[in-house]
Amino acid sequence: MEKIIASIKDILVARWPQILDGTLGHIQLTLIALFFAVLIAVPLGIFLTRHRKFADPIIGVTSVFQTIPSLALLGFMIPILGIGKVPAVVALTIYGLLPILRNTYTGIIGVDKGVIEAGVGMGMTSRQILFMIEIPMALSVIMAGVRTASVLIVGVGTLASLIGAGGLGDLIFRGIATATTSLILAGAVPAAILALTFDYVLKSIEFKVTPRGLKK
Repeated sequence: MEKIIASIKDILVARWPQILDGTLGHIQLTLIALFFAVLIAVPLGIFLTRHRKFADPIIGVTSVFQTIPSLALLGFMIPILGIGKVPAVVALTIYGLLPILRNTYTGIIGVDKGVIEAGVGMGMTSRQILFMIEIPMALSVIMAGVRTASVLIVGVGTLASLIGAGGLGDLIFRGIATATTSLILAGAVPAAILALTFDYVLKSIEFKVTPRGLKK
């Protein structure tokens, strides 16, 4: 164990520019994919709360995408979009859709009907009810889905290096190819720290934007 730790230190010192570049590339991929996943899944989840007959089929389709092995999904992108960051972002976005979509839908339909009826009685429009009652009350559930998606994207993002997208996966697969445990850990440990960091930051944002009356 001491030898492994010492070897990791040597790798960190010798390869810190590569680790830094890989980490920055990984953050870029994660942020872009997470942005598009939120941009697609949240409005779609809201739409499904207004048209519930479409909810099961659409959520079912996103569930099917989630069951496709990540390596196979990245491979499917190559004939369509080639190699590089674009196909990687598309694949990672697809992987991030399900938790955000499901939590958005579940969170909004779970809002207390009495509160909504009170808003209607006060003369609020459908848009006002959505933005002033439903979304604020469902925000913690929606953000939980975003946090889950971020961790998934960071994890799957390590495979994106196989199609030339860069990131921390370069170090991991280089370590696998050379059977160098310390090199594998030099890519895996920053990826794990990155996932925890995204989760912590999003949790802090969730706490700040949650209405005061709903905070525990």
